[in-house]
Amino acid sequence: MRYHNITKDDMLNGDGLRVVLWVAGCSHHCKGCQNPITWDPNGGIPFDEAAKQEIFEQLDKDYISGITFSGGDPLHAANEAGLTALAKEIREKYPSKDIWLYTGYRWEEICDHEIIQYTDVLVDGRFILEQLDVTLPWKGSPNQRVIDVRQTLEKGKIILFGEDEKDGKN
Repeated sequence: MRYHNITKDDMLNGDGLRVVLWVAGCSHHCKGCQNPITWDPNGGIPFDEAAKQEIFEQLDKDYISGITFSGGDPLHAANEAGLTALAKEIREKYPSKDIWLYTGYRWEEICDHEIIQYTDVLVDGRFILEQLDVTLPWKGSPNQRVIDVRQTLEKGKIILFGEDEKDGKN
């Protein structure tokens, strides 16, 4: 697995203050992508023990809510195994921190992948430039969904993050 950056104290890529791992590799190539430099799975630098320790140092901070995996696409073939292992380790070491994952794949395509069991919130779907809406929280176009993974798995249907079932929003 390779990566381009680790962002600290990020407020844009998930709820609360976060650390963000920007991985290399994406085959979706969405028009208007904010990070086309991350498309090449051979770009960036190798993810090594020092990078993992940098992430853990951030997650050790009480005010950091969790980690977000973005890119590139965390579920690109070059990334998924490495990120699954990292997500599992983070879940074990930091059970109170949440894990967000951005992917161009749809929930229906990846809901059975192992990494999902360690993910709290999944932002799915390709970005569509023609539908760009900068007022949407945590996503760029309305076709993308911000899915509460825990609730979705428990209820057996997609529950969007922040929506309350008893209010009839679904």
